[in-house]
Formats: sequence, C-alpha cells, structure tokens
Amino acid sequence: MSTAPNWFYWAALSAVFAALTAIFAKVGIQGVDSDLATLVRTVIITFVLATFVWAAGKWSNPFALPGRTWLFLSLSALATGASWVCYFRALQMGPASQVAPVDKFSLVLVAMFAFAFLGERPSVREWMGIAMVASGVLVLAFKR
Repeated sequence: MSTAPNWFYWAALSAVFAALTAIFAKVGIQGVDSDLATLVRTVIITFVLATFVWAAGKWSNPFALPGRTWLFLSLSALATGASWVCYFRALQMGPASQVAPVDKFSLVLVAMFAFAFLGERPSVREWMGIAMVASGVLVLAFKR
C-alpha cells in the first residue's frame, strides 16, 4: 500500500476549509450585500495572510519579482476575485448544498485547462475520475 504524497494532505485540508467557507459564508451573508461581504472577507484574508508571512519570516520585496510573475499572479487575483463575487452572490440566492457542487465543477475545468494550456496528460483512469466528478456535480446541483 503506497502512502499519499505530501501535497495530498495540503489539498485535503484545502477541501475541508473550502467546505467550511461555504457554510460560514452562507450564515454570514444573511441580510448583507454579497459584494460587501466579499470585500470584508478579502480584507480579513489580506490581514491574516500578511501577518502569517511576516511572522514566518517569509517576507521579501514583492517588487523584486519578475514581470511574468506579477502578470500571472495579477490574473490569478482577478480570477479569484471574480470567483468570490460570483460564489457569494450564488450562496445568497441558492442553497449551499447546490451552490458548492456547481462551484466544484472547477475541478473538471482545471483538468481540461491543464491539458490544453499546461501540457498535463491525465491517464485514462484519471479522466474517468474527472468524468465522475462532472457527473456528480450535475446530480447534486440539479435536484428535483
């Protein structure tokens, strides 16, 4: 029996925190504009992460980063912001048990984009798993 690679534990924790994000956000946005809620969340994340980076001794001059790094981190930030705005708006309008699975369709899209743009080549077994995730999202998202 093989052991899971180190990245797996971090990814599993990410999934736990993402699940908690949906539950906490659903409760937190009641009676609040979803865009304002997204801003408050972002400010808190910025403060906590800046404190963590500084306390861990990982701070360095971000202006020394290469232009390509700035470009792609900026694009990633813009995509994250757009995702959060859409996610919070969807959570405000729909049940978390349906919104979250549709949001997780990003798993399927990541695999497709990684194939198309990064040259990653999942095995047949991995594509089958990705297809099952896509099917599961559809089953969970569209209740009768």
